[in-house]
Amino acid sequence: MANFGKKYVDSAKLIEKGKAYEVAEALDLACKTSKAKFDETIEVHVRLGVDSRYADQQVRGAIVLPNGTGKTVKTLVFAKGDNVEKALAAGADYAGGAEYADKIAKENWFDFDVVIATPDMMAVIGKLGKVLGPKGLMPSPKAGTVTPDVVRAVTEAKAGKIEYRLDKTNIIHCPIGKASFGPEKIKENFDALLGAIIKAKPAAAKGQYIKSCVVASTMGPGIKINQAKIG
Repeated sequence: MANFGKKYVDSAKLIEKGKAYEVAEALDLACKTSKAKFDETIEVHVRLGVDSRYADQQVRGAIVLPNGTGKTVKTLVFAKGDNVEKALAAGADYAGGAEYADKIAKENWFDFDVVIATPDMMAVIGKLGKVLGPKGLMPSPKAGTVTPDVVRAVTEAKAGKIEYRLDKTNIIHCPIGKASFGPEKIKENFDALLGAIIKAKPAAAKGQYIKSCVVASTMGPGIKINQAKIG
């Protein structure tokens, strides 16, 4: 059995074993069980009744959280011509072309959190799929990170846009803010994310869509939510 620290054990005492909480109560507990010296992230983990092995049961998209994530996001934009200047003016940390692809490939450089690309640059970064893909950094039209509108993409990324997608076990893992936000702002972010996930339900999905939902702070215990109340 894993050995947990005193703060974790104290936090776990606040949670009734086996209970599935209402959303508001669960998020309030998630904030209360955040006892680390740093501002912990509140995360949500949603298991869906789909099979990610099939293309028609994939669930993926992106949403700008109403209150952001509380994280400072560094953006890298692959573009050419005027779009480079537009991206930088919009707040991009880096913008350019092949020089950044070379830097990633040759120097193992990853000083960024989000990669955005104009459609005409996909040939340049297509070769980086094997290194960007596993890190969840490969731009995608579904996530709005392959777009001719670099200004909007950069602005949304900086404002707290997150991508949600299934992992191999059919679970979506997403941050929904910092504990310091407080339960009300966290709930606004939670509702926005869950609303997007429910709206993205594949037509091929049968039976119960949301199988389980758990929230937790970075260092805190998981808190089960009554999934019957959210979809």
